[in-house]
Amino acid sequence: MATYQVGYFIGSLSSTSINRVLSKALIRLAPDDLEFTEIPIGDLPLYSPDFDSDFPPQARALKEAIGASEALMFVTPEYNRSIPGALKNAIDWASRPWGENSFEHIPAAVVGASVGQIGTAVAQQSLRGVLSYCNARQMTAPEAYIQFSDEVFGPDGEVRDEGSETFLRDFMTEFRDHVERVLTVLPR
Repeated sequence: MATYQVGYFIGSLSSTSINRVLSKALIRLAPDDLEFTEIPIGDLPLYSPDFDSDFPPQARALKEAIGASEALMFVTPEYNRSIPGALKNAIDWASRPWGENSFEHIPAAVVGASVGQIGTAVAQQSLRGVLSYCNARQMTAPEAYIQFSDEVFGPDGEVRDEGSETFLRDFMTEFRDHVERVLTVLPR
């Protein structure tokens, strides 16, 4: 059985991020043949084309982490009906300079949690548009707009609700199948 290396982004920089808790839950419920490594984004300077000829170390590390990944998972909150600036900044760094887009053909999943009833639906649509432009191969279904509550999620990613656990486990199984399908056609 092949093992797939999955890099994942937490869109929030908050030390108490509910999306970090969600990422722990997703990793716990993922098939055994997915191995996860967080790709940090908090230390990146703001992107500018002025850096295209000489990336700073943090941006080089970002591109190397993506390069070492066979697939990506984006776990993001919704800020002002879109994606957090830190996540968009990381995507801008990774997709540059022109001709060196780290997202080209990489299998990707988008998921997020919010305390609101529509989860992160609008942020995910915004992120999907950016990733489409970057030519990432996104899993389009199932979608996962998670309404977060402490009654459902424990701080270490345990899922206390059977229906939510089943849904998230199925989401991660679909992601694994998506990764395998994409990499069969477009090996990295």
